[in-house]
Amino acid sequence: MPSKPPSLKSLADLKQVQRSLAEQRERDAALEAARAAAEKKRLAEQDLFARAIGATRPLRKTAAVALSPEPPAPIPVQHQLDEQRVLHESLSDEFDVTTLLDADDAMSFRRPGIRTDVTRKLRAGEWSIQRQLDLHGMRSDEAREALGAFIREAWKQGVRCVRVVHGKGLGSPGRQPVLKAKVQRWLIQKNETLAFVQAKPAEGGAGALLVLLAPSRR
Repeated sequence: MPSKPPSLKSLADLKQVQRSLAEQRERDAALEAARAAAEKKRLAEQDLFARAIGATRPLRKTAAVALSPEPPAPIPVQHQLDEQRVLHESLSDEFDVTTLLDADDAMSFRRPGIRTDVTRKLRAGEWSIQRQLDLHGMRSDEAREALGAFIREAWKQGVRCVRVVHGKGLGSPGRQPVLKAKVQRWLIQKNETLAFVQAKPAEGGAGALLVLLAPSRR
């Protein structure tokens, strides 16, 4: 004969099972309620942040700008032109110096406004000679360019007293000091020249000039 299925031993066992199932359902319901409450809180906080910042819109993409390489340093064109002008002095050989030179035994020049004691002190050697230019053997054009560049460079460097040796003209045709007269004309046309006198015999005599330059602006 077939066996009978197992049966609960008592009514008490049935009630125990029912209580266990009810407790499980309560735990599941509590967990679900906790999850729902957490989700509701998250949505509320998200909505609060959105209201606080107001309406938003996506940022537009900024176009990239291609930077050009750093430009080269500007070329000092005016400075170059000034230097070229200095190297090509437009000093005239026809400048009349007779009204500007003191008619004494030792020919001298002083710019208007310069006191007579300046040339006296220059002739007496009270100014120390700081530079010298020797024009011996140069053609007239070479001497003019060399003198112009020499005077300007000395002035730029703050030099006050220079000697310019032009020679006595003993080797010139007719033994006339042609370069001497031209050097006087050129010096008078230079704004840097304040005064000049014929050098003392020990410093070149009639073959040289002592030149006093204006103070430099440096």
